Amino acid sequence: MARAGRIYWDAADSQWYAEPKRLEALGHLSSRKEPGRTRQRAHYTLTDKGRAALADWMQEPARLPRIQHDAVVRLLAADLVGEHAVLDSLEALREEIADISARLDAAEAIVTTIPSRERYLLLNHRLARRIVEAHTNWLDEVERELE
Repeated sequence: MARAGRIYWDAADSQWYAEPKRLEALGHLSSRKEPGRTRQRAHYTLTDKGRAALADWMQEPARLPRIQHDAVVRLLAADLVGEHAVLDSLEALREEIADISARLDAAEAIVTTIPSRERYLLLNHRLARRIVEAHTNWLDEVERELE
């Protein structure tokens, strides 16, 4: 889950596992252990209290996400460190973009196994693909301008 959701929400790996436990302690989730490939896995279910909290949260207006963009900050330092240094530091983005695209492909291949959520997941995947495409286009533009 942590690796698949990274494009929408960035948190330390430990947080992806700690948060359900925190929500369970608050009574918003309940858990049960089920066999996994190598060990038992916790499977969480939303409780009535959790549904009520979710409904309350849904009443709050959605806001545009804050973007903490390391690559943008690096570009803004180009006049201080040199354009080639910035370009060198941005090279790894291509590999990360390819990795995210591959994970989106894998996620889309299994959405039909969750029919009740398929429509919502596909809407989010299309947004993710547009975000990835925007980053690719931005990276292309930066490379053209700085080379």
